[in-house]
Amino acid sequence: MEKQHRNVLVLSATQSTLQITGVTMIAVTGLAGYALADNKSFATVPLTCYVFGSAITTIPASLLMKAIGRRAGFQTGTSLGMLGAAICSLAMYFASFYMLCAGMMVMGMYTAFGKYYRFAAADAASDSFRAKAISFTLAGGILGGIIGPEMAKRSKDLFADHVYMGSYLSLIFVCMLATLILTRLDIPQLSEEDRKDSGRPLGVIMRQPVFVVAVLASMLSYGIMNLMMTSTPLAMRAHEHPFNDAAFVLEWHIIGMYGPSFFTGSLVYRYGTLNVILAGVVLLFVCIGAALAGTELINFWTAMFLLGVGWNFMYVGGSALLTECYTPAERAKTQAANDFLIFLTMAISSMSSGLLLNKSGWHAVNLGSIPFLLLATATTLWLMWKRRTSPKQDPSHHVDAK
Repeated sequence: MEKQHRNVLVLSATQSTLQITGVTMIAVTGLAGYALADNKSFATVPLTCYVFGSAITTIPASLLMKAIGRRAGFQTGTSLGMLGAAICSLAMYFASFYMLCAGMMVMGMYTAFGKYYRFAAADAASDSFRAKAISFTLAGGILGGIIGPEMAKRSKDLFADHVYMGSYLSLIFVCMLATLILTRLDIPQLSEEDRKDSGRPLGVIMRQPVFVVAVLASMLSYGIMNLMMTSTPLAMRAHEHPFNDAAFVLEWHIIGMYGPSFFTGSLVYRYGTLNVILAGVVLLFVCIGAALAGTELINFWTAMFLLGVGWNFMYVGGSALLTECYTPAERAKTQAANDFLIFLTMAISSMSSGLLLNKSGWHAVNLGSIPFLLLATATTLWLMWKRRTSPKQDPSHHVDAK
């Protein structure tokens, strides 16, 4: 097996553990926050703390991995995951809302490291395999869609007097498994020359049209997905759907997010990143239509599944497009800027989700996504037009101002 394929297999497995952790937290944390918060409008604040922890760690995580390598950096992240899961477990034992927020912030730090799995796969892949490496790595998340909700259902009542504590305790063992899997990762560190070379200023890189569209595709897809997904368990509860139904919907949402990754990379290679991003935008519009059509189980299921597939197309497309923006020396800061903006968007959408749902209802959550989808449509069409009207670039030149 080629090294690039073996690395993708390892990173896909660790993506599975990351997603098991993420799905379990999404399934239980909104409800745990609701149970512990005095003001129920703040039920999703622990999830916002999770996103905030990711946002503040994104840049340090990327710079650390530039210095010590991907494997050591990722294992630092899984160690943080074990610590965060332990704090969340104690929060449920002591019924402390603020401790839950603290634990979720540490879990967010772990996730910040894990979100670089896709870029690690791309960095170690050939040009022709790069989009597929990103896509196949993300495909590992489909196991999270299957295992995560089941684990949440079976572990939430393990301790009768401390609901959800068992779910958080189980995440300690998931992070331990990820640490072991990462011992098989074999990605060479950057050369000393690349580590010392800072490349172009970040402002110059970020002013490239291709960077703008790549980041917006990832930011907006994640922001919209997070806005709707975070509030779904609470919205289903408000419409008298049982926890098991919410877990079922979340399971299919995650399948929608990661199942297409088995072929999204091939679609990118065949039809181009911008067409795949636009297909994702269309799917998200259909998702909103399904959510606005009613509050039956079928509406939640259809909306969440389409939300997952639309996110996948936009996120894989945006991630693949980003790799056109930088040289190896510029990799760490460009990827860090990209993921920082994604997590900042997620933090805003997480907080907005609970407030919108509590104050204005489920329809307001969905309608609030439409302007951002229109923005994604406009910027993607703009780059398409710009590429068609600009002189052809030398295809051997990986970084340009497309």
